Amino acid sequence: MAFRKAFQVAACGLAGTAALVVAAAASQRRGDSSVKAATVSWSPATGGWDSNWDKREPISLIKPNQRNKEASEDFSTQLENYKVKATRHIFLIRHSQYELSASTDKDRVLTSLGREQAELTGQRLASLGLNYDILIHSSMTRAKETAAIIRKHLPGVEVMSCDLLREGAPIEPDPPVSHWKPEAMVRTNGTAAGPVQYHEDGARIEAAFRRYIHRADLKQQNDSYEIIVCHANVIRYFVCRALQFPPEGWLRMCLNNGSITWLTIRPNGRVALRTLGDTGFMPPDKLTR
Repeated sequence: MAFRKAFQVAACGLAGTAALVVAAAASQRRGDSSVKAATVSWSPATGGWDSNWDKREPISLIKPNQRNKEASEDFSTQLENYKVKATRHIFLIRHSQYELSASTDKDRVLTSLGREQAELTGQRLASLGLNYDILIHSSMTRAKETAAIIRKHLPGVEVMSCDLLREGAPIEPDPPVSHWKPEAMVRTNGTAAGPVQYHEDGARIEAAFRRYIHRADLKQQNDSYEIIVCHANVIRYFVCRALQFPPEGWLRMCLNNGSITWLTIRPNGRVALRTLGDTGFMPPDKLTR
């Protein structure tokens, strides 16, 4: 686990740039003069479930010149060595309610209700009695503050911040929603998201997905429980991608503030959505979206 966490920290800042370059190159190859929607180098499998969605299927990890060995027994042993042994449980937490009227991220602090919501979320996570390995949060103010309150209920859990998890416009939604205005566009000119924003944010959020949503590392022996505190758009996109649903459908889901979405990734790469936007642990008068 320690190796994987260190690798996450080092790669966090690089993955977004790399994904953006890939997206831009793909756009140029198609000859698009204007990017109609976000360009991601992935599309849902048309022939059923793609078992190698995270590029961690054992057969894909063996060097090509080793796959056709005459000694089938040696190959079988090699294949067994590349099989993942542990299950990953990933808890995606949407930040709590914050000051919507503020004009800068620094001023978008949690409201008093938002702080209550974070306390309730922290209590809920603690009540599950799980041994959490790490708490990763977006570098935006509302996510940092939510994570800090949750951590009070989970003493000893390692904390890490990542810019890839910041809020954004992952991909043009289908059906289109003309009234939806991503935060960055509202600050600049008050209009709905444009092609450039989807193009840039989409590459970054896709990079975040590849960094954090995948089956366990080969060195991981025990099941892990990880918490990611981020934003509604990021979580909804992650869910679509993990379940191999069309990513354009991300805006069809609604998530309350402080909600818990629980993904389980098995050693064979199969993914289960155990809860989506759960806030059943909050009193009705504490619920906000």
